[in-house]
Amino acid sequence: MSQRSGQEDPERYLFVDRAVVYNPAAQADWTAKRLVWVPSERHGFEVASIREERGDEVVVELTENGKKAVVNKDDIQKMNPPKFTKVEDMAELTCLNEASVLHNLKDRYYSGLIYTYSGLFCVVINPYKNLPIYSENIIEMYRGKKRHEMPPHIYAISESAYRCMLQDREDQTILCTGESGAGKTENTKKVIQYLAHVASSHKGRKDHNIPKYLVPFKQGELERQLLQANPILESFGNAKTVKNDNSSRFGKFIRINFDVTGYIVGANIETYLLEKSRAIRQAKDERTFHIFYQLLAGAGEHLKSDLLLEGLNHYRFLSNGNIPIPGQQDKENFHETMEAMHIMSFAHEEILSMLKVVSSVLQFGNIVFKKERNTDQASMPDNTAAQKLCHLLGMNVMEFTRAILTPRIKVGRDYVQKAQTKEQADFAVEALAKATYERLFRWLVHRINKALDRTKRQGASFIGILDIAGFEIFQLNSFEQLCINYTNEKLQQLFNHTMFILEQEEYQREGIEWSFIDFGLDLQPCIDLIERPANPPGVLALLDEECWFPKATDKTFVDKLIQEQGTHTKFQKPRQLKDKADFCIIHYAGRVDYKADEWLMKNMDPLNDNVATLLHQSTDKFVAELWKDEIQTIQRASFYDNVTSLDEPEVDRIVGLDQVAGMNETAFGATYKTKKGMFRTVGQLYKESLTKLMATLRNTNPNFVRCIIPNHEKRAGKLEPHLVLDQLRCNGVLEGIRICRQGFPNRIVFQEFRQRYEILTPNAIPKGFMDGKQACERMIQALELDPNLFRIGQSKIFFRTGVLAHLEEERDLKITDIIIFFQAVCRGYLARKAFAKKQQQLSALKVLQRNCAAYLKLRHWQWWRLFTKVKPLLQVTRQEEELQAKDEELIKVKERQLKVENELVEMERKHQQLLEEKNILAEQLHAETELFAEAEEMRVRLLSRKQELEEILHDLESRVEEEEERNQTLQNEKKKMQSHIQDLEEQLDEEEAARQKLQLDKVTAEAKIKKMEEDILLLEDQNSKFLKEKKLLEDRIAEMTSQLMEEEEKAKNLGKVKNKQEMVMVDLEERLKKEEKTRQELEKAKRKLDAETTDLQDQIAELQTQIEELKIQLSKKEEDLQAMMAKSDEETVQKNNALKQVRELQAQLAELQEDLESEKLCRSKAEKLKRDLSEELEALKTELEDTLDTTAAQQELRTKREQEVAELKKAIDEETRNHDAQIQDMRQRHATALEELSEQLEQAKRFKANLEKNKQCLENDNKELASEVKSLQQAKAESEYKRKKLETQLQEFMSRATEVDRAKTELAERSNKLQTELDNVSVLLEEAEKKGVKLTKEVDNLNSKLQDSEELLQEETRQKLNLSGQIRQLEAEKNNLLEQQEEDEEARRSLEKQLQAVQTQLLDAKKKLDEDMGAMESLEEVKRRLQKDLELSSQRLEEKTIAMDKMEKTKNRLQQELDDQMVELDLQRQTVSNLEKKQKKFDQMLAEEKNISARYAEERDRAEAEARERETKALSMARALEEALEAKEELERFNKQLRAEMEDLMSSKDDVGKNVHELEKSKRTLEQQVEEMRTQLEELEDELQATEDAKLRLEVNMQAMKAQFDRDLQARDEQEEEKKRALVKQAREMEAELEDERKQRSLAVAAKKKLEMDLNELEGQIEAANKGRDEAIKQLRKLQAQMKDYQRELEEARTSRDEIFTQSKENEKKLKSLEAEILQLQEDHAAAERGRRHAEQERDELAEEISSSASGKSSLLEEKRRLEARIAQLEEELEEEQGNMELLSDRFKKSTMQLDTLNIELAAERNAAQKSENARQQMERQNKELKAKLAELEGAVKSKFKASITALEAKILQLEEQLEQETKERAAANKIVRRTEKKLKEVMMQVEDERRHADQYKEQMEKANSRMKQLKRQLEEAEEEATRANASRRKLQRELDDATEASEGLTREVNSLKNRLRRGGPVGSFSSSRSGRRNLNLDGASVDMSDDDADSRAGDFNETQTSNTE
Repeated sequence: MSQRSGQEDPERYLFVDRAVVYNPAAQADWTAKRLVWVPSERHGFEVASIREERGDEVVVELTENGKKAVVNKDDIQKMNPPKFTKVEDMAELTCLNEASVLHNLKDRYYSGLIYTYSGLFCVVINPYKNLPIYSENIIEMYRGKKRHEMPPHIYAISESAYRCMLQDREDQTILCTGESGAGKTENTKKVIQYLAHVASSHKGRKDHNIPKYLVPFKQGELERQLLQANPILESFGNAKTVKNDNSSRFGKFIRINFDVTGYIVGANIETYLLEKSRAIRQAKDERTFHIFYQLLAGAGEHLKSDLLLEGLNHYRFLSNGNIPIPGQQDKENFHETMEAMHIMSFAHEEILSMLKVVSSVLQFGNIVFKKERNTDQASMPDNTAAQKLCHLLGMNVMEFTRAILTPRIKVGRDYVQKAQTKEQADFAVEALAKATYERLFRWLVHRINKALDRTKRQGASFIGILDIAGFEIFQLNSFEQLCINYTNEKLQQLFNHTMFILEQEEYQREGIEWSFIDFGLDLQPCIDLIERPANPPGVLALLDEECWFPKATDKTFVDKLIQEQGTHTKFQKPRQLKDKADFCIIHYAGRVDYKADEWLMKNMDPLNDNVATLLHQSTDKFVAELWKDEIQTIQRASFYDNVTSLDEPEVDRIVGLDQVAGMNETAFGATYKTKKGMFRTVGQLYKESLTKLMATLRNTNPNFVRCIIPNHEKRAGKLEPHLVLDQLRCNGVLEGIRICRQGFPNRIVFQEFRQRYEILTPNAIPKGFMDGKQACERMIQALELDPNLFRIGQSKIFFRTGVLAHLEEERDLKITDIIIFFQAVCRGYLARKAFAKKQQQLSALKVLQRNCAAYLKLRHWQWWRLFTKVKPLLQVTRQEEELQAKDEELIKVKERQLKVENELVEMERKHQQLLEEKNILAEQLHAETELFAEAEEMRVRLLSRKQELEEILHDLESRVEEEEERNQTLQNEKKKMQSHIQDLEEQLDEEEAARQKLQLDKVTAEAKIKKMEEDILLLEDQNSKFLKEKKLLEDRIAEMTSQLMEEEEKAKNLGKVKNKQEMVMVDLEERLKKEEKTRQELEKAKRKLDAETTDLQDQIAELQTQIEELKIQLSKKEEDLQAMMAKSDEETVQKNNALKQVRELQAQLAELQEDLESEKLCRSKAEKLKRDLSEELEALKTELEDTLDTTAAQQELRTKREQEVAELKKAIDEETRNHDAQIQDMRQRHATALEELSEQLEQAKRFKANLEKNKQCLENDNKELASEVKSLQQAKAESEYKRKKLETQLQEFMSRATEVDRAKTELAERSNKLQTELDNVSVLLEEAEKKGVKLTKEVDNLNSKLQDSEELLQEETRQKLNLSGQIRQLEAEKNNLLEQQEEDEEARRSLEKQLQAVQTQLLDAKKKLDEDMGAMESLEEVKRRLQKDLELSSQRLEEKTIAMDKMEKTKNRLQQELDDQMVELDLQRQTVSNLEKKQKKFDQMLAEEKNISARYAEERDRAEAEARERETKALSMARALEEALEAKEELERFNKQLRAEMEDLMSSKDDVGKNVHELEKSKRTLEQQVEEMRTQLEELEDELQATEDAKLRLEVNMQAMKAQFDRDLQARDEQEEEKKRALVKQAREMEAELEDERKQRSLAVAAKKKLEMDLNELEGQIEAANKGRDEAIKQLRKLQAQMKDYQRELEEARTSRDEIFTQSKENEKKLKSLEAEILQLQEDHAAAERGRRHAEQERDELAEEISSSASGKSSLLEEKRRLEARIAQLEEELEEEQGNMELLSDRFKKSTMQLDTLNIELAAERNAAQKSENARQQMERQNKELKAKLAELEGAVKSKFKASITALEAKILQLEEQLEQETKERAAANKIVRRTEKKLKEVMMQVEDERRHADQYKEQMEKANSRMKQLKRQLEEAEEEATRANASRRKLQRELDDATEASEGLTREVNSLKNRLRRGGPVGSFSSSRSGRRNLNLDGASVDMSDDDADSRAGDFNETQTSNTE
């Protein structure tokens, strides 16, 4: 990758050819085909297009060869649009997946573009050739440029790091990672090269072109030395491997220090992970470090003799001999290394000493040991190599051989010489060689750092370059690979953390809402598995632990690791027992198998201490310095022996291992001592160095460079996809893309977004200037994107993955539409133009023909010949030539004028553009100032928030201290309670005797309880009697209310209800007075009723529960009775409707004939439609064919139906002829007809079910066609309507069956009418069907609107109910918390009792613990057995682990594509919305084309359905008739029961109100009389006048009754309003009384607390005065205090009992008042009955008058219809009044319920107040009594001490039990009080809800008013703008007038010029005057002139000239 010398264009390797990328053909191909990526073994992924989807599988066609393949859906990956081909930043890819990333990298690599950005990454692929993109010109190109301004390059990364360091004053790092051979070292050199060029001083730049050999050796330039440090490190640290010819076998961190001005002031290099084992052993086709080959090839003869060098094949450590590197010479490289050392100011002696050490390392390998014959002891037969080695290192040969073969070992306090085996000696020599080379390398790095260090100028900041091995996965990985992978885990965690922090910082900068995600935590479990020190220990900690044990082996380490970390999520055991790997770790890049061979040895890295001491004491100062202790303090990273491919011999026991731990002295005594604690393992040192490195990186701003190797063959232009994919995973590129997916990776600047996608929203942005952000917001609104798919920032708009691809598709479709339209317009224009040209040619031909004909006529005419000869002689032709010349000059002048005008316009446009730019800059400046102000405000807010949090912290600390103090006090109290418990235990024995006495008292109390139970039974009997009476009264009330609803006397009832409620109010006031009296009486009688309170309280509670249950039962009975009454009313209505329905059934017989004709028409239309339909209606064709197959069966059914219709007609005729003689025959025929109709109805139902099934199948098959869906929905609606109609018909038949006997006359009349009306009905049926179709459509529309409104109403009510429910839940939670608080207090008391039991349990627990210890031993034995079972189960788990691996693969794949699926979900939502829009458009298009077909299909379906229904109706109706007869019998039985009940009711009502049946009978009698009147028409004509007079009287009476009714109704409404006001007033008064009672209660509680405080003080004084007395007196006082509480609670119970008595008396009063109300209602009912009788009498009189009338048939029929209409109207009004009465009764019940609840709450509050008052008085009395008793007890305490204590203790137990019972009862009472309060709150909440609704309506009105005001303001502004526009228009008009005046002047001048020209004026004067005029025109207004104007002006000018000359 070095600079290329050729003339190749470097831009070809940097810039992408956009013309190739933006290829319209590729874009069109991608749009047309559904291109995706399909996995391929050869190419990784291949392009394919989707052909077919089969569930989870997809059929694709490969674009390369056209083959088809079946692929799983999960394996397919989306393809990006061609717009993103060779994109420079892969984060911009709209589809982020492995295939797209690989394809982008491959395309760029094949185009010579090796650098690509991936978010924060810069991905580099090794080109394996030199590219011309690293020259100084390229450096200057990137210098000072931002990253996005230039194509990707390592220089762009370096430049951004350098600029960020200077601007932000923040240290930077550039992290280069990758596999060996990927180009890490080369890119590191390019970074240093760029920084050295950019940041060098001026002096350095002047000397930059000086040749290398002219640079002085002593002190080179700093930048030059920095560049020359790399060749030295490469010689000593790099080697040739299979993958790379110049592979760095160590990691390095180069820190370049800069000063404040940005110049380099120094550098420092830290190295890591030197592969020192390569110095002694290499794999096949690999070399050791370069310096060995360079020294052997490049050293001169003199140097070879000094260093004792030999040939390459003479050294054992050079395993593979001389392997040359292509394109490099070791000799030249050696000279370059030496030159670099001179530049770095290395001394000659230092260089020679270094080379000696290098030669000595080679000599170590030539030492040969042999095994002696009889023993295993090693010997050195030839010590030539040892002599050379000792000469080079300055050691004694004998001492060296002794130290190797028989070293001294410390055993106890003595030193012993131990013989070594051959293997041990070989291992010791190799370890010394590795350690020597490692120390040399560390010294070299230290020396380079010393040369690069500059202490003159202090470095302000630095840029660090990390060149370290990347993540690699081999088949088996050793300790060294674990260290590498551990490092990369930490680096990847840093990248994850940094990447998304920067990403989210950009979101914050742009003002995007974003919740912070720490992706660095994803890798933490794996890092903890490796580095955790304990709980449980990690891999490195366990390895260090095993190194301390002498007998530890690698197997013990693995076993312990599996035991400790076996359950870790990132750790796995080997899959099989025969598996070579010992354990597995799941890293972020994949699963890695580790082999733990020689890990302990590599971690300890032992050395022969005897030889180390000799080296420390070497005569060579350089060697002694290398092995000095101080060299250990130099930065030392871990080093490893990477010999995984070679098998080293096993070593039994190695010198140094025994002394590793804690050895302070060697065999040489105190001369060479190591420091204590110097034993540091390789793992510890590596972990420390990595921790320091990570700390440095975290304190810097990292920049990531990921290097990728394209192939292992080192061939340019070849890329292996699978190899690259593995590296992308290992390097974390795909991981970074996964993180990038979580956010908004695609972003685009506002201007670019508007420019590219404004075509999708043509009318969204108004004309004129608009801010880019506002324009984008409008465009997004117009595009209707999901808000989750985008975010709008301050300068750009962010999108999720896939959104831009979707927009690109939409844009392409839009452009294609526009282009097609444009092409159509162009072709139309060209066609019209060609047509016009043809027309002109035609007209020209005609002119030519006419002229030719004229010429042929004139050519022989003599006058024409004369004209042709004379015409050339005239001067007119010359004037035309002169005019042409003048015209040409005039045209030139006009062109000049136009040029000047255009220049003027251009200058004005530029001026306007500059003004706009100035305004934009001013706006940007204003926006920046606002942002700065907002940032300042944010900072102030954060400071204030910080202060608030600090205050909260201080408060929390103080709370913690308080809690600790409280805890201490509780501990003290606990100790006191324990002592108190012990005292109580002693007193328990004495209390046993007192308990026996209490048992006797208990017996007596039980006798009293029995007496009270008997009293309860008597009360229950009385209550049952009362309830029965109440039921009877309520039954009467229900009967009276039902009769009142049937009648029209609503006003009287309401008035009486008002009076009743006023009486209730009076009773309540009387109750209040009585309660005040009874309160005083209860206080007197309270002492007498102490013994009875507890028993009566229980009885009253039971009575209340029974009363509530009875009330519930009463309400249920009332509801049942009302339901029965409603049923009876419905039955009468059904009977009335039966007559109407019979007519409809008979009309349907005629409809069937019309349906036959309509069916035939529909079928013919459907057949015609079938021929015309296109491919879209193929499903309808198949359906029509199915229907045509069934026509044969339909015709047979149709013939049967026609026969049945004919028979029915004949039956009707026979009924008309034989009506009087064959009534019985009519009944039988009607019965048979009903049976047939029932059978037909059943068949219709079955057929309807089959039709619905078929309909569902058709709906599933034809979902895609909207027209068919609509038709099916309409058919379904019609079938539902017909089903309901049939059900109503069935009900009508059932009701008609019950009335067959009574309807004989009506059937006879209708049979006569049917004969006359059959012809008319057939005509009317057609019109009715048409109207019916229209009505059904209107009904469907209205139903849909009604459903929408109902759904809206339900949603509003649901929201309202949810809110109210939440409020109630909160209140319930509040009450529950209060209850829990009380229960906690009770629990605290019980805990004191349980504490003793806990102590006993502790003793038991100790015993159990001893037993458990024995059980633990047995469990250990079980554990051993389970371990054996585990070994067996491990074998069984092998098969499961294989399956688990497969599942893990699928899991990883799903995890990689999870975010794509989420994005696809968002896209699917968006596409669904788009598809819905397209579907709507498609429906609109189809509606026009298929309207006729849909209508015909609907008519056909409707005709078929109706035909099938009516064909099967005859069969179904017969079956339905049988069911109807059965139902008839049941209804007759039910009617008999109802009649019996009605007779009972009517007898109880004094025969008030005839039912509807009697009215029907009277109606029928009237109809019979009318029939008789028909025969007596002639006799009754004289009585017509009398009937008219009667009609007039009836109308007058009706008007009077109506007026009376209106007056009564108005009076009733007024009374109801007054009653409502009184109730509201009463409720408010009760609320006020409740408030007063609560205040009194609070005062009483306060007084009670005060008295308790006083009592406590008194008790304290008594205790202080009686300290010398025994503890028994204290216990006595406590018992007395408890006795007081018990007595107080007894008093409260008595008061509650008395209150319940008063409540029962009040209930009796209520019952009496209800009885009075019932009597009033009975009187009202009697009055209503009288009124009804009066109305019936008038009706009877009217009937008599009608019977006596002799008017004509027509007048009588009209009068009858009027009366029937009036009766129907009265019935409707009666039903309305009944509904109103029900509502009023419901309101009355609710008001009475509210009054009852308020009364109960008032009584409860009064009881509580009374209890508190009694308690206060009792406390005072008890206080006095206690003082008296105290004085008495002090005298008698000595004598009665024991007896009183025992008695009191017995009382205590008894009272405690009573107290528990009382507390439970009290808690229950409190719960009841809370419930009542809750109900009251709910009522108040309802009132507040109504108020809130009113406030909401007010707010809506206010908003509407504000909106009106706003609109008015806008209107005024628009008017102002209109006035301004008018002013500007007037101004323009004035300017236009001026211009017209100027133009008129110019036209005059032109005319004068023309006149002059015609007269022949001179030309010169013309030009001069014209030029002057032109100047005038330029200074004035410019006016466009035509040719005619120019001619006229020229003529005028000539005329003026001639006049002047004359």
